Amino acid sequence: MADLPRVTIHDVATVAGVAVSSVSRVFSNHPSVSPSMRLRVEAAVKKIGYQPDLVAQSLRTGTTRTVGLMVRDFSNFFYGEMTKAMVSSMSEAGYNLLIMNSPGDAEGDSKMIEMFAQKRVDALFLATASDKSEVIRKSINAFKNPVVLLDRDFSHLVAGRVFADHATGLQSATKDLIALGHRNIALVTGTAGIRPTRERCKGFNDAFKESKVKHEVAAPITGIPSTSNARAKTKELMNLPKSKRPTAIITGGVDVTIGVLECLSEMGLTPGQDLSLVAGDDLPWLRVLRPRISTVSRDYQLFGLTAVDLMLSLLSGEKPKTITLPTRYEARDTSRPV
Repeated sequence: MADLPRVTIHDVATVAGVAVSSVSRVFSNHPSVSPSMRLRVEAAVKKIGYQPDLVAQSLRTGTTRTVGLMVRDFSNFFYGEMTKAMVSSMSEAGYNLLIMNSPGDAEGDSKMIEMFAQKRVDALFLATASDKSEVIRKSINAFKNPVVLLDRDFSHLVAGRVFADHATGLQSATKDLIALGHRNIALVTGTAGIRPTRERCKGFNDAFKESKVKHEVAAPITGIPSTSNARAKTKELMNLPKSKRPTAIITGGVDVTIGVLECLSEMGLTPGQDLSLVAGDDLPWLRVLRPRISTVSRDYQLFGLTAVDLMLSLLSGEKPKTITLPTRYEARDTSRPV
């Protein structure tokens, strides 16, 4: 059976009874298009089932209407919820998202950014494995189109930035635990190569400075890249002599939270009874567990939608800016007095 002939923009113009140039203006959302013209063209498109030739449009306009998104780990609940919001919002604006998972190291991230450039995406959303890597910074600089950094803060880089205020949320949680009598508080969090970890550590340390009480743990425990590492570190902490063992743990990130909870369960320890626990980043099941686990949370969907709004402003020619969104400490059943 022979293939049916492809429906073209000329066919749309014929059915609508208008010039091809008029159809083109409708497709490009030209401001001179009248409402009646738009209705006629849209009716013709629907009637004959026209599908635009995206390759031809790309060659003609120099754009692909595609934006790249690279995040560290799609299995992370935060990135999953953020991405769903971004896909929907970008689609409404006429853009597709080309989504890729970070290889997890500087060289891999750099190569992926170069690959996005080869695919001629119009812009990039980036949550890289590190924001201290010169290799990644150079690759971003070489990408000449708009970039929005997702909770990453490369220095000397022209890009939009969307941050979460991790420091304030962590500070509030730590101050509450101090007020409950805790002095031996462990902050177990991810790599110091990304902004969220550095900000969490800042909020933690600032809380002790403001409270003017002695901190029994020397420093926040950073560089925890996975659930298994968090589980091992928690076991090490909880096996310390009683005088040095944490009476409270604050986690930084979803993977760390899961690892800490796995360890406590294996050791037969119950948060809210045997020790206090605050989870950095909320998860739906943390609200239904009993006892309910205290959290420092951020609005995942708002984060994604804010990033999209910023990106669309850059694509329209506006200058980059930095937007910081709040985090919120919610004391639940696992924030208890010593």
